[in-house]
Amino acid sequence: MFKKISKKLGLLDWVIAGPYLILAFFGTVMVYSASAGMKMQNGVNPRAYFIKQLFYVLAGLICFIIFSSFSRQFLRSPRFLGIFFLILFVMLVYVRLRGQEINGARGWLHIGPINIQPAEMCKLFLILYLSNRFAHLAERGMDLHFKEQWGAILIVAVLLVLIIIQPDIGGFAINSAIVIVIIVASGMPVYVIVAFLGISVFLIGFGIPLLSHLAVNMIHGYQAARFLAYLDPFQNSRGIGSQLVNSYYAISNGGLHGVGLGNSIQKMGFLPEPNTDFIMSILAEEFGFLGVLAVLALLAMIILRTVRLGVQSQSMYETLTCYGTATFITVETLFNVGGVTGILPITGVTFPFISYGGSSMIILCASLGLVENIAIRRHQQRQHSGQEEW
Repeated sequence: MFKKISKKLGLLDWVIAGPYLILAFFGTVMVYSASAGMKMQNGVNPRAYFIKQLFYVLAGLICFIIFSSFSRQFLRSPRFLGIFFLILFVMLVYVRLRGQEINGARGWLHIGPINIQPAEMCKLFLILYLSNRFAHLAERGMDLHFKEQWGAILIVAVLLVLIIIQPDIGGFAINSAIVIVIIVASGMPVYVIVAFLGISVFLIGFGIPLLSHLAVNMIHGYQAARFLAYLDPFQNSRGIGSQLVNSYYAISNGGLHGVGLGNSIQKMGFLPEPNTDFIMSILAEEFGFLGVLAVLALLAMIILRTVRLGVQSQSMYETLTCYGTATFITVETLFNVGGVTGILPITGVTFPFISYGGSSMIILCASLGLVENIAIRRHQQRQHSGQEEW
């Protein structure tokens, strides 16, 4: 038995698995640090979020192992993908019509004590579905032009529309980024790639500030408040800009080395959502710039290794799966860091593996399991061919 376990562990790509495990379990420590103080002030068990997050991490680890063990035939089977889409579609429709409204959005499905965020599940589905779709066409020598893609376009469009009308701007942006990267990497015609890249550059460089100004005048409530806070947080420092202003204070307090684990001031009622959206502000305050840099370095290891696997793979399915997963983690990281530093509007996007949350953790782990599945397959092929592994 121990020999089998040892053999399985030996097949793992530890450049991916090692940083992932460190980040996930370090995240539980940060969730406890960020939430315990306020829980005690409110007379609630200070370990409540810690226990839940530990459960999510363990559930995520199980998903990581399961998805790293699935056969490619099962993951690419029309029945599996069809059932996945049907469940996801029903969930997205239900949460829009009957879901509980939180911070101006209806994005959560409550099943007893479990809260499910379908927009998170959509990220995994799009990686699986689009990777399989384009790989299937390429394997059969079929055209990748738009005229052959209307079915896929319709499925993607329906899902993205259901996400944006919640409204979930962050979820929509990340899912859209996954779609764009997979399309670009699939070998679409040059004019299509140029069009997508041009639109992306425009949105990043000019579109976000412009849309922020338009949003303040066109939408109302919580979503508009986030854009207004992004435009001028200090003018609204006692109201809607307080989140970002207190995030600045936390980052400033941390300096280079931080004030020490558990010693954050901003988490004690000054900074809302310190264990979710703004957990990186607390991390910056307690561990300083060097602590943030260490976390980002671990994420970079995962992302770069994932991209490398995609580049080296001879299978389009594996390549697109790796690129989609790397995009998922990269964009989610950029949106969270951009939000807590004021570079981007606050969109409610969590920080990968560190922020509190079950749906995010489990889907991240499942997606990473797909990459580990590819890495294990490559490791076995290299062992058989006698080549050395990086």
